[in-house]
Amino acid sequence: MTTPPASAAASPPAPAPTQRPPIEWRISDEPVPYPEAMAAMEERVEAIRAGTAPELVWLLEHPPLYTAGTSARDEDLLDATRFPVYRSGRGGQFTYHGPGQRVAYVMLDLKARGADIRAYVRDLEEWIIQTLASFTIKGERREGRVGIWVDKAPYGGLRGQEDKIAAIGVRVRRWVSFHGIALNVEPDLSHFTGIVPCGINEHGVTSLVALGHPVTMDDVDSALIAAWPTVFGGLMRGEEEGAA
Repeated sequence: MTTPPASAAASPPAPAPTQRPPIEWRISDEPVPYPEAMAAMEERVEAIRAGTAPELVWLLEHPPLYTAGTSARDEDLLDATRFPVYRSGRGGQFTYHGPGQRVAYVMLDLKARGADIRAYVRDLEEWIIQTLASFTIKGERREGRVGIWVDKAPYGGLRGQEDKIAAIGVRVRRWVSFHGIALNVEPDLSHFTGIVPCGINEHGVTSLVALGHPVTMDDVDSALIAAWPTVFGGLMRGEEEGAA
C-alpha cells in the first residue's frame, strides 16, 4: 500500500459551529407580583451570564401597579396612592402594568447577538409591530417617542390622533438583557390616568380590544411566539432544527 504524501492526506474535519441553546419560553397563568418577577429575572440574568441557563422570554401579567424607570420624574406620578409604585432599574419613565396587559420579559445574551443595544431595541419594536400586524393593526415607531403607536383615524379617532399600544423599557447588565415590553391587550385604560405614561401627556393609550379586535391573551401569545424567529432568529425550546 502506498502512503499518500502529507499534502494529499485528508484534513481533519472542521469543528462544528457552536449552536446557541434553544430559547426557553415561560408563560405564567396567574398575575405575578412585581418583586417576585424582579427577583426571578435577576437570578436568571446571572445564570445566563454564567452559561448555566438558556435565554428566556417570560410572558406574564402583573397585578395593577406603577413602575418608575431611571428617567422618571416625580411630577409624572399623579396619584401615588392608587396602586403600589415600584422603582425599577429599566430605562424610561413611569408606566402601568396590570391585568389584560401582556408583559414580556426578555433575557438575552446580547454579546452573542452583536452587542448592539440600539439594534436590540429596534428588534423589540419590530417584534411588536409584526405581532400587531397579525391582527391587521398597523403599529408604528415615532421619532423621539419610545414604544409603539397607532394612528387612531382608521378607528374613529381624529386626524393626527395617536395612542400608545405598547411600551418598551430595557436594562442590560454585562450584555445580558432584562425587562422588555408591555403590550396592551385589554387592560383597564383608566388605570393609566394615575401617571403621565412615559412622560408623554399629549397622547393617549389604547389596546387591541379598544381598537375593535376582541383577541384573547392566548391569541396574543401565539402571535408573539410566531413573530419571534423572523426578528430574533434561533430555535425555541422544544423545536428541532429544520422543523416546519
